Amino acid sequence: MVVRTINRRLGMTGLHVGDGNVQRLFPPDVPRVELELDHLRIVCTLKPEFWQGNPEIQDARLDAWLKSKRDSGKLASAPAPVALIPAGDHAFRLQPIDHNEKYKTQYAVSFSG
Repeated sequence: MVVRTINRRLGMTGLHVGDGNVQRLFPPDVPRVELELDHLRIVCTLKPEFWQGNPEIQDARLDAWLKSKRDSGKLASAPAPVALIPAGDHAFRLQPIDHNEKYKTQYAVSFSG
């Protein structure tokens, strides 16, 4: 699926997953998600608000990775599309997507609410 980056509190960058994606792929009884960021795999805690209309993933390590991709030119400025590719149970690999590529990508595009 394709999600987008967001800028939040104190310049923190995270991911906006979308309500539709949350309902389909993130069961409320699983409060954590694993994200594979190149060679690094992190576990992010999902806040209760994630399932109540605020489908965002925030983490300092995710923020640093997104900023490094932006600085290297591999990621556009926010909001930028990012592929969230299934990589196991409650695990996803992140891959930057060029803004123009989001309509041609093999990954399902879903920017729902």
